Amino acid sequence: MSARAATAPPGADPLPLVLYLHSSAGGYGADRQLALIAGGLSRYRALVVLPERGTLADRLEAAGAEVVVRELSVVRSGHFHFLGLAGIATRAARDARALAALARERGAVVVHSNTSVVLGGAPAARLARLPHVWHVREIYAGWARAWPLWRRALLAGAQALPCVSQATRAQFGADRRPRLLYDGLARDIVRAPRAAARAALGLPAEGFVCAVLGRISSWKGQELLARALARAPLAEIGAIALVAGDAWPGEEGRERALRALGVALGVGDRLRLLGYREDVSTLLGAADAVVVPSTRADPLPNAALEAAAAGCCVVAANHGGLSEIVRDGATGRLVAPGDADALAATLAELAGDEDARERMGMAAAADVRARFAPGALIAGVEALYDELTGA
Repeated sequence: MSARAATAPPGADPLPLVLYLHSSAGGYGADRQLALIAGGLSRYRALVVLPERGTLADRLEAAGAEVVVRELSVVRSGHFHFLGLAGIATRAARDARALAALARERGAVVVHSNTSVVLGGAPAARLARLPHVWHVREIYAGWARAWPLWRRALLAGAQALPCVSQATRAQFGADRRPRLLYDGLARDIVRAPRAAARAALGLPAEGFVCAVLGRISSWKGQELLARALARAPLAEIGAIALVAGDAWPGEEGRERALRALGVALGVGDRLRLLGYREDVSTLLGAADAVVVPSTRADPLPNAALEAAAAGCCVVAANHGGLSEIVRDGATGRLVAPGDADALAATLAELAGDEDARERMGMAAAADVRARFAPGALIAGVEALYDELTGA
């Protein structure tokens, strides 16, 4: 049921309100998950605070959720040092007063921070005397020195800590408060016909094409894929890699650096940077395989979920939540993280075995659709709210 439908009958008390906080207004995985949750509520209604206008705001409003745009304190990788954390904590305390006032004014019953890098929700909920849900969509392996302090802050700042994968939950150790709550399929994508998709993207009708979808970042593995493209197994067959996605605002230099790397490796003509794309159906239709080569443990990338659900053969790094999505040799392939040679060899093997790609893609679609149904996520979220509010 959509948020538009999740309204009380005439004359009845309004449905209880959840105040959501989120770190961006884009169209990537965590953004789509928030739209899925807020748009799927049947016993609660959503008021969402975003730091900017964007694709997500439009989607939320189309689903009937209310959106407020205001500055929010968000932790980025550059903040994980003493001065950075102190500065962002100061800004979060300032945010908290305004957010608590909003929660009280609107009669919210729960504050839900949709990612653990949004800081204002915990102190705002405390000021407003409300339960706080802190959704953990991150694995903090890259920030080992700061993690013990941050772990304590997360555990102290929330009454519920849903984690999007077993790998995400595992970083909290034996503490029982973090609990597994898998993401749901936020989009039901049907692959476009191969010939039409390739024509639309200006690709050759024949030959092996792979695609990587998502933010261009230091650890999502686009550089690794470029290096794999230059290795002999893929160079010999002229494999093409599509890179669909852009960098975080302020990190646009990563796109330029990736393009320059492709030229330096001699694969500039086969490494196609497409920017952010909404036509995912076309991208998946054109690709023989979807690659998720994250060099750091990825919590539960939606790109892998959606590609698998669409029947694509997914080749993923064997760590983090990816190991929970892909079953090696059955629903896709897992490769050693950070190993360009292994990635190239696996992709080249698949390039020569269309039957294996189709078999694993079909198995992946059935498996992922069963295990990551959107209804299970929404039911789990509403059960959390019931537990916290005594409903």
